[in-house]
Amino acid sequence: MPLIHAEMPTTVTSEREPDQRGPAVEASAPCAGAPAMGPAAQAQAICLRLLTARPRSRAELAEALRRRGIPTEVGEPVLTRLSEVGLVDDAAFAETAVYSGHRYRGLGRRALRSELHRKGVAREVVDEAVARLRPEDEEQQARSLVRRKLRSGTMTDASAQARKLSGMLARKGYSEGLALRVVREELGLPDWSIEIEPRPD
Repeated sequence: MPLIHAEMPTTVTSEREPDQRGPAVEASAPCAGAPAMGPAAQAQAICLRLLTARPRSRAELAEALRRRGIPTEVGEPVLTRLSEVGLVDDAAFAETAVYSGHRYRGLGRRALRSELHRKGVAREVVDEAVARLRPEDEEQQARSLVRRKLRSGTMTDASAQARKLSGMLARKGYSEGLALRVVREELGLPDWSIEIEPRPD
């Protein structure tokens, strides 16, 4: 397997949300007359190009290699080498995903966990990353979401408004207890209570 020369950051330093929708990038075909790439070199090229588009978990890269016909016995050593040089790091990936998902998309703990699990990140890595999200930060984000909806909404019935706001927070991954408390306090309804049933947007 060839040496890896690329160096890529694994954390987000910009205040803008990183693009989570990076395009699927295929390995370029070799130029006419150039020697064909071996399977390991091809696997490495695919991984590096995908990582250039956006951060990815090891499981995501493994699945991308599988879809492109790279055998597991070729892909796994490539992924291990990329991990050794720090280009594939599920702990850093999870930390970045939690920060980005919470700050820019307003996601709560439950939604953040679910997304990381879907991307194949190990449970203990997910738990450690989500634990870095402070309860007070999660509550402040929930209040910001509610206040934003209140500024743009026209609904006058307080109970209906409370149900809608609570459902919105539930879909964003906030716990029922936190959602109810935030909505009650923001609407000034100290005795209001409801069973939240999350529904798709």
